[in-house]
Amino acid sequence: MARLDVVIDHPRVACWGVAALSQILKENPHEHRANRQPDEGESDSRIRLVGRLGYCVSCPERVRHHDPSVRFAEQAQEPCGQRYNMRLVRMKANIEIDAGGKTFAAGLLPDLIAALRHSEPGDLLAITSSEASVGADLETWCRFTRNTLIDSSSEAGRTRWVIRCGAPPQDPDGSRPIGTRLWLYTNFDCNLECDYCCVRSSPTAPRRALGLERVQRIAAEAAQLGVREIFVTGGEPFLLVDIAGILTACAAAALTTVLTNGMLFTGHRVEALRSLPRDRVTLQISLDSPTPELHDRHRGRGTWARAWEGIERARAEGFRVRLAATVSSDAEAEEFRRFLDAHRIAEENRVIRHIALRGFAAEGIALARADLVPEVTITAGGVYWHPVGAEDADLLVTSEIFPLAESFAAVRRDFDREREHARRLATIFNCA
Repeated sequence: MARLDVVIDHPRVACWGVAALSQILKENPHEHRANRQPDEGESDSRIRLVGRLGYCVSCPERVRHHDPSVRFAEQAQEPCGQRYNMRLVRMKANIEIDAGGKTFAAGLLPDLIAALRHSEPGDLLAITSSEASVGADLETWCRFTRNTLIDSSSEAGRTRWVIRCGAPPQDPDGSRPIGTRLWLYTNFDCNLECDYCCVRSSPTAPRRALGLERVQRIAAEAAQLGVREIFVTGGEPFLLVDIAGILTACAAAALTTVLTNGMLFTGHRVEALRSLPRDRVTLQISLDSPTPELHDRHRGRGTWARAWEGIERARAEGFRVRLAATVSSDAEAEEFRRFLDAHRIAEENRVIRHIALRGFAAEGIALARADLVPEVTITAGGVYWHPVGAEDADLLVTSEIFPLAESFAAVRRDFDREREHARRLATIFNCA
C-alpha cells in the first residue's frame, strides 16, 4: 500500500509515517505543518476569525439573547406527526472557514492547516462547504490529526461541520461496563425552559413519551441483561400521570434514580411519590447554586426556592435525595461544594457537572461520541449513545428499541469501532 509521510510541528511528536487516509491524500502528497508561519506571499484571508462572541444570524424572540451568536430553528413537525426536531442550527465556533466548493483534492487541506495555527486545544473550528462529500474525508482527517468532529448540519444545499481542536480522552473509564446503566427519557416536555438543557425540553416541547407499556417491557428485558441502575429523566417525569407505574416497573428491575426539578410534589403527585419503594427509588433534584441568583438566571425566577421546598418534601417522605448542580465554571463548582459541605451532604448524594454544548446551550464543553463512554439511553425515538445528546443524530445508535438485547449489542459494536480507531491511531502515531 502506498504511504504518505505527514509532518506536523508538535511539541511531543516530530514525524508520523501515516498509512494513506484517503484516496484524496494519496493523490496529493505534500508536507503539512500545522504550526508553521505563512510562506512568503501566502495569505490568510481565506480564514475568517469570528472570535468568542461571534455575531447574530437571526434569533426568535423567545430565545434568550445572552449569546448573540446562536439561533434556533422553529419547531418542525413531519407529516407523519410522530417525529419532531428542535435543533441548534448554528454552533458557535472560534474560527469559520467558508470552503465554497473546495475539497481535500482542491485546496481545503491548506485552509485547515492554516486554521489550526490560530487554534488552541478545545477551540471550535467550523467548515462550510457546498460539497457534501467533504464530510467523510473530514472525519478521517480528524482521526489522523487527533481532532474531533462534533457536529454537522445542512441548510440550503450547504453543509457545516464543527471540529473541536484536540484529541478526546485516551483512557475512558472502564470501571462501569457498558449496559450496567440504562437511561430512559420518559418525556421531553417540562414545566421549565432551562437555557442550557441538552435535549431542548420546555413547556412547548412535544411530549414524545415512552409510555407505561413500553417502559414495562424495557424494565422486564433490562432485568435479564445485567442492568444495575436505571435513570429516569425527561423533560420533567412528574408531569406524567402514570409516573408512579413507570417508576414502580423500573424499581422492580433495578435500583432507580429519577431526575427531577422537584417542583411538582403537590396534589396527586405527592400520592404518586408516596406509593414508591423508598429502598429502590432515589430522587435526584436539580439545584445549581447555593443561592437563588445563578440558579434562577438559568431556570427562571423563583425556581431555586421551589426546588429547595421539593428537596425538603422528598426528604420528609423518606426518600434518599441527591442534589445535582449544572455549572459553567470550576469556581461555581467549588462554591457549590462548600455549600454541600455546610449542609453535610454526603459525596454519594451530590452530582456536579459542567454545561455540555448541546441542545439550548450556547456555551459549554463540546462533546462528541468519541469523548463519551456509552451509557445506553432510550427515548421514544430510539436508542442513543449517551443521555447528554439524546435528541442528536450523531449519538443515535438505532431507531429500534426491541429486542433490548440487540439494542445493547448495537451500542457495544459501535463502542468497539470507536476503540478500534483509537488503537489504530496509537499504532500510526508510534514514533519510538
